[in-house]
Amino acid sequence: MSQINLVEITTEYIELNKFLKFENLVESGGHAKLVIADGQVRLNGKVVVQTRRKVRDGDIVTLAGEQYQIVVVEK
Repeated sequence: MSQINLVEITTEYIELNKFLKFENLVESGGHAKLVIADGQVRLNGKVVVQTRRKVRDGDIVTLAGEQYQIVVVEK
């Protein structure tokens, strides 16, 4: 596995589909739904198929072999 990329957010959580768009990992919201439904996304090591699953501080999202850890920061 590659190193973990830290992703800072300023809210308590971000929905998984919005996270994928925010990080430019998908082309659109529709594309986000497809890759999630296809089982290509893992949250903390487990396949997740809930498009709007809440991703919180410390969670690790994996897509295409790349890992992204969520870090909540103050505004």
